[in-house]
Amino acid sequence: MVRLTLLLYSFISATLAGILIIAVLAAGYGTLMPIIYAAIVGFVAALPVSWVVAKKISAMR
Repeated sequence: MVRLTLLLYSFISATLAGILIIAVLAAGYGTLMPIIYAAIVGFVAALPVSWVVAKKISAMR
């Protein structure tokens, strides 16, 4: 299940980071630090999300 989690993490982290960066830009924060913080939060938040998604996929088998 760890391999599946890592595979999903590569997709989910990029998606969450991109969504959060777009949200920060739409909110009017166009400087570097808010964008970096949003990307970091997206990458960190993707860890538990990837784990949960991998568990649910594994449970379907």
